[in-house]
Amino acid sequence: MKFAPLAALAACVLAVGTAGAAAYPERPVRLIVPYAPGGSADIAARLVADTWAKELGGSLVIENRAGAGGNIGVDAVAKSAPDGYTIGLQTVSLAINPALFAQMPYDTLEDLAPIGMVASSQHVLVVNEKVPAQDLQALIAHAKAHPRQMNYGSAGVGSTFHMSAELFKAVAGVDIVHVPYRGGGPALVDTIGGQVDMSFPVVSAAQQHVQGGKLRALAVTGPQRSAMLPDVPTARQAGLPDYVFETWFMVFAPAGTPQPVIDKLNGALNAALDSPALKARMAKEGFDPTPGTPQAARQRLEQEMPKWAQLIKERGITAD
Repeated sequence: MKFAPLAALAACVLAVGTAGAAAYPERPVRLIVPYAPGGSADIAARLVADTWAKELGGSLVIENRAGAGGNIGVDAVAKSAPDGYTIGLQTVSLAINPALFAQMPYDTLEDLAPIGMVASSQHVLVVNEKVPAQDLQALIAHAKAHPRQMNYGSAGVGSTFHMSAELFKAVAGVDIVHVPYRGGGPALVDTIGGQVDMSFPVVSAAQQHVQGGKLRALAVTGPQRSAMLPDVPTARQAGLPDYVFETWFMVFAPAGTPQPVIDKLNGALNAALDSPALKARMAKEGFDPTPGTPQAARQRLEQEMPKWAQLIKERGITAD
C-alpha cells in the first residue's frame, strides 16, 4: 500500500502528458533545416512540410540555419525547449559528423530524440566523356592501373558527395584524388567540363546531364535502380556487391520531449508520407519515402555511426 501514492502520481503524469499531446500543437512548430535553401535537405523539408502540418493539425515553419556541416542548426534544436515546438531535419550527416569533427557542440544520441525517417535518395557515379571507361568495372580497372591520376569533385569535405566517393574508394580498392568544391553544383559543372574526371551527385541533379549526353552514368549507389535513371545499374549489379550508399533524411526533437508528442509527430509524418500526392511529388525529386517508428530511426543512427567512424578513421578524413 505504501506504493499507492507513487502509482497515483505516475498516473497523473501520464494523464497530463496525454492531455498535452492531444492539445499539441497550439502554435506553429519550427522545423530547422541546417543547410542553405535549395539543397536536398531543404527540398525534402519543403516537400513534406505542408502535408505533415495538415496531418498534425497545425503549421510548420521552416527555418534554414546553415554552418559547420549542419552542426549549427542541429545544435540549435538540441538546445531548444523539449516541448515539440522546435524540431529539425538532417541528412545522413547526423551519423557522419560525430567522427568527422574533433569537437561536437552536442551529443547525437544523448541530446536528440528521433521522430522518424522521412526519405532516402540515391547518388550516381558519373564521368565525363574524356574518361575511357564505359562501365564500372572498366573504371575500377583504369583507376587501379593509374593510381592517384584520376580525381573526383565533391560538395566539400564531409558532404554526402564526398562520403559516397570515399566509401566507393574503400570498397573498390582504388586511389582517386578528392577535389572539394563549395557545393555540389560547381563540382557537377566541372565534371561536365572535364576539370575533374567524375563525381557522385544525387540522381535528380545528374539526370538531365546524363540523358543529354553530357555525362556518362556508370552506376547508382542505392540498393535498387532509380526510376529517374532506369537503365543505369546499381553498383552491386555492376560488379561491386559490397557497395551501397544512400542519403537519408531524419527528423528529430530535443531529448526530453514528451513521448506522446514524439508519437503524435511521428504518426502525422507517417500519414503524410502515405499520401499519394506527396509520394508523387517526392518521386519527381528523386526521394523515396521511408516511414517508420522513432525507435527504428534511433536504431539506424546507432548502426551507422560506428560504420562511418571506422571509415573516417581509416581514411584519415577530418573537417578541421
